[in-house]
Amino acid sequence: MIKEVLVVEGKMDVVAIHKAVEADCITTGGFSLSPRSLKDIADAEKRRGIIILTDPDSAGERIRKFLAKRFPKAKHAFIPREEATANNDIGVEQASPESIRKALAKVRTLGWEATELFDSRDLVQNNLSGAADASDRRARLGEKLGLGFANAKTFLHRLNRYGVTREEFDIARREMEEEDGSK
Repeated sequence: MIKEVLVVEGKMDVVAIHKAVEADCITTGGFSLSPRSLKDIADAEKRRGIIILTDPDSAGERIRKFLAKRFPKAKHAFIPREEATANNDIGVEQASPESIRKALAKVRTLGWEATELFDSRDLVQNNLSGAADASDRRARLGEKLGLGFANAKTFLHRLNRYGVTREEFDIARREMEEEDGSK
């Protein structure tokens, strides 16, 4: 049983979550968060804490940003886009139980104090920005670090706000290089 309450977008997400783990869930109903949903989320945050697990698409990212501002103590879990895609649809409900468990094993907390450990040079030097395959590399590194898929600006923001250490970054980057070398 997961202690925190999972905040997801819809009822089918809850079905997928329950196939993977034992957890209580609150649905946002998409971006049309009702006052009742916001109160339920606030109550859950106070009592048990919350983990935001939205779809890895633009709508899910907007919901995550809104909730992160409103609930700064929330934890965040990210399912990689390719693991949440099926039947021409992207969402938590499309993810396998294993993908959901992997995402929940890499939960991140938005840092109170933003670090400036990483900057745009780190992205460029590691082909995470400006390279032909930068988007794919960010997606792969984001999966390894538990940060999910993001454009370069958002990825840099997550590196500096979700407690990623230089050591974690370097280890994940080296793992990617080893995988690329073995292909």
